Amino acid sequence: MKKVHLVLLMMMIMLVLAACSTEAPGSSKESDSTDKEGSYKIGLSVSTLNNPFFVTLSDGAKAKAEELGATLTVVDAQDNAAKQASDVEDLIQQGVDLILINPTDSEAVVATVEAANAADIPVITVDRSSEGGDVVAHIASDNIAGGELAGEYLLGLVGEGAQVVELEGIAGSSAARDRGEGFNNIANGKLEVVAKQTANFNRAEGLTVMENILQGNPDVKAVFAHNDEMALGALEAIEAAGKDILVVGFDATGDAVKSVEDGKLAGTVAQKPDLIGQKAVEAAMKSLKGEKVEASIPVELELIKK
Repeated sequence: MKKVHLVLLMMMIMLVLAACSTEAPGSSKESDSTDKEGSYKIGLSVSTLNNPFFVTLSDGAKAKAEELGATLTVVDAQDNAAKQASDVEDLIQQGVDLILINPTDSEAVVATVEAANAADIPVITVDRSSEGGDVVAHIASDNIAGGELAGEYLLGLVGEGAQVVELEGIAGSSAARDRGEGFNNIANGKLEVVAKQTANFNRAEGLTVMENILQGNPDVKAVFAHNDEMALGALEAIEAAGKDILVVGFDATGDAVKSVEDGKLAGTVAQKPDLIGQKAVEAAMKSLKGEKVEASIPVELELIKK
């Protein structure tokens, strides 16, 4: 009887060992690695979704994330640095694997980047850079070159000595600083910049600011706006005043390109926001997989004119 019990016990032990050593379908280490890779969570903090440029950028990022099997969470800072800091803190609490940040303010965002650094979450900046903190990569067009492109185009249209206006973006943003630097590299000594004022990348503010500028500067020949929203707002003010003033924008949003085709806007510098969003997610996935990512990833520019 004892022998029977012993045989049964040995058979049970063998069955248990066999079960432990046999992997069910889909439970291999390779499958576990694939599941982990496919479940990467990426956060994208956008400066504002009230601007068509950033909507397109966000859409490009979403499409690429879906293609690569990542989960992308997009949050809208509404052009408010404090809200952006709060949004990123929420992403950190959610345990995202990497954060893409399109800063509202390049200086104010430093503390936000450092908060992600402290949580060991890598950061990639998009379109606008951060003045500090540890950033894996920066994906953007060369805004200085874009400003120079716009300046050369305007100079060719109006000639040296002409009076021009510069509508600036949000103070403190790298995009506003760099586009302005590029434009003034060309304008200095060749064009008379009679007014330089911020309209915060906003169409309504572009309209109001341009109305005020026109009252004191009747001889203005051209306007360079740091983005298309301000350019289109300025164009409204110019048309309402019955003036013939050339306007060049930046971003090549759908509305701006149509305005160029209709012969209203003189031109716009194309930044290809959908490509910026795509490249940002591609860089994020490479970084998360431990692959090498370039510190600066440029996206080509193009001048759109009729």
